[in-house]
Amino acid sequence: MKNVLVLGGTGFVGSHVCEKLIRAGWTVTVATRRRNNARNLLHLPSLTVRELDVHDFAALSRVMAGHDAVVNLVAILHGNQAAFDKVHTQLPQKIADACFSNGVGQLVHLSALGANPQKPGALPSMYLRSKSMGEAVLMATCSKLALTILRPSVIFGQGDKFLNMFASLQKVFPCMPLAGAEARFQPVWVEDVASAVVKSLERQAAGLLTLEACGPDVFTLRQLVETAARLAGVNHGHGRPVIGLPRWAGALQARLMEFKPGEPLLSRDNLASMQLPSVATPGMPGLESLGIQAAALVPIARDYLAQGSPWHDLLGVRLRSHWR
Repeated sequence: MKNVLVLGGTGFVGSHVCEKLIRAGWTVTVATRRRNNARNLLHLPSLTVRELDVHDFAALSRVMAGHDAVVNLVAILHGNQAAFDKVHTQLPQKIADACFSNGVGQLVHLSALGANPQKPGALPSMYLRSKSMGEAVLMATCSKLALTILRPSVIFGQGDKFLNMFASLQKVFPCMPLAGAEARFQPVWVEDVASAVVKSLERQAAGLLTLEACGPDVFTLRQLVETAARLAGVNHGHGRPVIGLPRWAGALQARLMEFKPGEPLLSRDNLASMQLPSVATPGMPGLESLGIQAAALVPIARDYLAQGSPWHDLLGVRLRSHWR
């Protein structure tokens, strides 16, 4: 039985990854700043939670000792330049150094679709630039590892903060003013991403493998917002009017949201990221290269978005038949 250290294992993607790793026979260690963050994982057999600051190199190196592989899922969507650099660039460097110090042979790193380690400065957002720099760091220092870089498009699934957010907003507001309405995405199911992590750890050969994790269908943001409302049964399955904002108004909307307490629903950096289509690159290997047939969004999202809505009863079955 092999041992794997999962960084970012308490998050949306991480919980699915940990469950699949255990089912595949791995012994899993989850590193987290607070043990309480991992309460939803404590029931899993062969899983240990260790409290530490993953940005503390000495602590990271100590917890990595004795592990055969590392999975890095740590990421942020909002912050300033220093925050993005700390999480997306400096942390991968520390992970690479700790892998070498402890003889770890495999590393799976979750990046982002649109990352370009060859030309990070050409990208439109701090998020994408820092993700690209993180990839560049790993590529430069992990030549002796079996290094897999996964670049997913937007990830959906039960408990996501993407489709669920759009559905919830439309239950409250009579219309949806939407920045970046024509931005394009190729959403991928969280279970498919988790499967890709596990299958990536099955390969033994040293060297780099970069994969794009995308679903089978491309949507505009407008279409995703409309689909979320429809599947959640908002306004009897008709959703709310979606009003695409011009670029200047979208930037103003994002700036105003940044002033709200807590994590913003949208930031100017998010909006900048959407200038680059989050869709598969022709010729790049994808999930199919790991033997994974990517799941379509609508059948899966229908199940979890409809829960608790009138669409979840017999009337809902009849209404949903129009959208099959």
